[in-house]
Amino acid sequence: MISINERPFLWSSLELYLINLILQTSSPNFIHQMENTEQPVEQKPPLESRIGKDKPFTFGQRFLTDEDQVFSHNAWDHVEWGQEQIDDAEKLIAKQYEQPVNEFNKKLYNSNPAKYWDIFYRHNQENFFKDRKWLQIEFPSLYEMTSETYDKPVTILEVGCGAGNTFYPILNQNKNPNLKIFGCDYLKVAVDIVKKNENFEPEHEKGIAYSSVWDLANPEQTIPEDMEPNSVDIVIMVFVFSALSPEQWKHAICNLNKVLKPGGQILFRDYGRYDLAQVRFKKDRLLEDNFYIRGDGTRVYFFTEEELRTIFCTDGPFEEGNIATDRRLLVNRKKQLKMYRIWLQAVFRKPE
Repeated sequence: MISINERPFLWSSLELYLINLILQTSSPNFIHQMENTEQPVEQKPPLESRIGKDKPFTFGQRFLTDEDQVFSHNAWDHVEWGQEQIDDAEKLIAKQYEQPVNEFNKKLYNSNPAKYWDIFYRHNQENFFKDRKWLQIEFPSLYEMTSETYDKPVTILEVGCGAGNTFYPILNQNKNPNLKIFGCDYLKVAVDIVKKNENFEPEHEKGIAYSSVWDLANPEQTIPEDMEPNSVDIVIMVFVFSALSPEQWKHAICNLNKVLKPGGQILFRDYGRYDLAQVRFKKDRLLEDNFYIRGDGTRVYFFTEEELRTIFCTDGPFEEGNIATDRRLLVNRKKQLKMYRIWLQAVFRKPE
């Protein structure tokens, strides 16, 4: 299998499931099956040694310049697609439109999406997830505000805290005595997992910790429990916005604007258009344009950079700090497989 911990980004349980599925079923233009050869396992510096030193939004600097060397490493950065690959992706997606989710099931999945995430978390407890220790590398403002030299109070909100795999690494790495961190999720089962963690203490030695149920897209524009409006310095959303339907985006943007203080930031990472996870969907999975239902009933949307600019900036109240596409070629050197992944990463700011 691919060495999961070699890259600094989160491998969610859903992505692990997809990769396992990919290894069992192949498509010639996205996964190339070749002769089986053994390769040595590469070693990388520990993440802790790179915090505050690595340049953000570069997504690594391992470039594939010689196709004959593709299986010499487990991953390659900034892998651009040619027109043939784009055409192949569009052909596969066109087939998805031939047999989309029927109207009955579409209403079923969209009527109560929390039900399927609840089942997911009940089956995948905290030990199933990988901690997101890479966030302070990719988002320097997070590193700066949690450092011992930052002499101002800081409030951080993680939206979609799940099992606490962002919440606790930030709390444990924090050196700012004036940190207040909120971990919110619209599922009680996820919040319960966070609160049951042995490290959860409202008056934690590393900062004040809160965790509560909150629906990012609630139309009533309520904000998390114990939080004041316009008080948050940093909102973290990693693989969260993609779970919302397009009809929910406007409510979510309004709620984000309500909690952020002027000058506050949104740190964002999610799925990009034509990611392997998208093109691998088969019949009865397409809900609407670029919006799908997974086999476990959870939903996922695949974005473009321009869509994010429109949602957050053109139609929304925020300013663009940075938007970039992380294109990565992952390889399984033992099985000689290639897998193309696409993620989007961004920083948005609330105007002063």
